[in-house]
Amino acid sequence: MSFCLILLAAGSSHRFKSKVSKPYQKIGGKSLVEINILKARKFKQIKKIVLVYNTKNLSNLKRLDLKNIKLIKGGKTRKQSTFNALKNLIKLRGISKVLIHDVARPNFSSKLLSSIIKNMKNSRAVVPKINIQDAVKQKIDSSLSEYIVGKNRDDLFLTQTPQAFNLKEIYQLHKTNSAKYKDDDISLYMDLNKIKFINGEKNNFKITDQADFQNLKNNYKSKINVGIGFDVHRLVPKRNLYLAGLKIKSPLGTLGHSDGDPVLHSISDAILGACKMGDIGRMFSDKNKRYKNIRSTILLKKIINKIKEKGYFINNIDINIITQTPKIQKFKNKMLKNISKLCEISTNQINIKGKTTEKLGVVGKEKAIACEVITSVINYD
Repeated sequence: MSFCLILLAAGSSHRFKSKVSKPYQKIGGKSLVEINILKARKFKQIKKIVLVYNTKNLSNLKRLDLKNIKLIKGGKTRKQSTFNALKNLIKLRGISKVLIHDVARPNFSSKLLSSIIKNMKNSRAVVPKINIQDAVKQKIDSSLSEYIVGKNRDDLFLTQTPQAFNLKEIYQLHKTNSAKYKDDDISLYMDLNKIKFINGEKNNFKITDQADFQNLKNNYKSKINVGIGFDVHRLVPKRNLYLAGLKIKSPLGTLGHSDGDPVLHSISDAILGACKMGDIGRMFSDKNKRYKNIRSTILLKKIINKIKEKGYFINNIDINIITQTPKIQKFKNKMLKNISKLCEISTNQINIKGKTTEKLGVVGKEKAIACEVITSVINYD
């Protein structure tokens, strides 16, 4: 089965009440749009991702890395936005199933999405739902304050997204049954028995207002881990000096099995520690000839790919480069850009400080360069 994900992000966000529209609010350096896309990209069955956007948010959209994401203008309503995407997809070959998802639900788990995809093998549509646990009342006449008291909650449930459909069927239903559309796409079905309902997740709640967003941030706080990295290298003649991936002119360079970059080695160890994945020495042994004089930029990129496979992403990096010479200040901006590119994060998530030891010890005597790093990572799953 080949799926396309339609990510709906064209709403006005008027209830969210913020200068930055809801889809572009960030947690751990990633917007809600990016978090949803990162989760979807874990699944090989999802061959294409379509982002339906609001034209008022073009400036926010341009700041995101949306490589291989199809962008489609949204409509005035959810129904119109969904149909705009479906009209585009129906022309494509090789896509038979579609996942329709609200960007305001970024907290679905990989387990839930996997279950939705698996159940589509023998279903026309799959929708996650959760049962209602609170007492339910229904207002009949607001002017008279009349209610139905004790409405049977066993007959009621809440639906969530992502929702999965056969592409051709949901497209035809949008064309022929659009007048029936209410809230989401399952309202287009005359017979709900054609839909397979599966257990949803309480944490897959919809972000509507600021209180919801705060709940989401609180949820992710428990998914943030912190790691510490430290490295020191002796300064010797006839070696290149690399700091944060930059080659720096110097009569002395760092001695090491690789290129001896203490900054990238410390960052690597901090990241691996935060992800509980050991250390750089275990992952790239100095007894292995393959890593002799290898650039630390290559090793760090390998580490970034490995942590992404486990669902981790960098939240922030704080760096102390401890050296008597060279002075770090004039290299700081280039270092920030280099680390940003290597770690796939914004420069706003990185802080670099140059420190001396007031001419004390091996660093103060210009015999070594040291670095210490603290980093935090977040797992969005």
